[in-house]
Amino acid sequence: MSCGSEQLAAPSAHLQQTVVLVATSLIVMDKTFSQWKRQCQKKMDQSKKGSVDQDIEHVVSLLNSREEFFTTSSCSGRTILIDGARGSSGVQKQNCTWLFVSHQKCTSEDLMSVLEKSSGDAVLKFEPFVLHVQCRSLEDAQLMHSVAVNSGFRNSGLTVGKAGKIITAVRSTHGLEVPLSHEGKLLVGHEYVNFLTQTANQKMEENLRRIHRFYQNLQAALITEKLQKLQLPDPSDSQEPQHLPDRLETEKDKKDKTSMYTRRRKREHRTDCCHGDGSSSVEELDVCLDLLT
Repeated sequence: MSCGSEQLAAPSAHLQQTVVLVATSLIVMDKTFSQWKRQCQKKMDQSKKGSVDQDIEHVVSLLNSREEFFTTSSCSGRTILIDGARGSSGVQKQNCTWLFVSHQKCTSEDLMSVLEKSSGDAVLKFEPFVLHVQCRSLEDAQLMHSVAVNSGFRNSGLTVGKAGKIITAVRSTHGLEVPLSHEGKLLVGHEYVNFLTQTANQKMEENLRRIHRFYQNLQAALITEKLQKLQLPDPSDSQEPQHLPDRLETEKDKKDKTSMYTRRRKREHRTDCCHGDGSSSVEELDVCLDLLT
């Protein structure tokens, strides 16, 4: 009997040690995340523009106001015309001249006027909205990824670094990249440049619609998550079915109805718990990790 008791006591002690280790790790991770966030927000903006784009200021502000997120880089989307060096393979932004850049819609005249300055291989590009968000936990990263995909940013994914940094990248696939000149010689006419300008502007409009959808979905997801953490009941669940009895109920009838109602309520409660819970989190996380670039 005493031997059996000792065998039962060992797992209990091990479980307590595991709980303590997990709790300690979580505390350390929270402190480390808070330090990363403070350091990031103290740094100067290293982008060419030096500030957050106007069309996504509200998105960045919302994320940075939350304890579980902060943004590390962002771009609302832009149309750019870059001039690569002669003989270079591919277009490398760091080794080229920026002839034109706009975060708004542009005109064909804007592009034609700067194409005259091209001396290498000019390429017109539309780059959609991109946002990198560091998350406190994998659960927070999964929420961010789900919101991004449901908003149309289907090239989104997440990475987990060696230091424990969890980054969610919000990205889309509706980009554009077209060569316009080679060694300073224009390869296309004004009509085609006009067509490309219209195409880029249409992509910009769609890009802004997706940003708005992302912001709306993010707000809704954060509110839902807060309610779940507070464990607030759904108002519809608290409404008792009201009816007028056609006859005087006996004590047995009341007990039977109470028992049936209780069983029905239990079944409904189990359904609500299963709906939208984290049962598929592992599968969805595998999908996220498959998207790493």
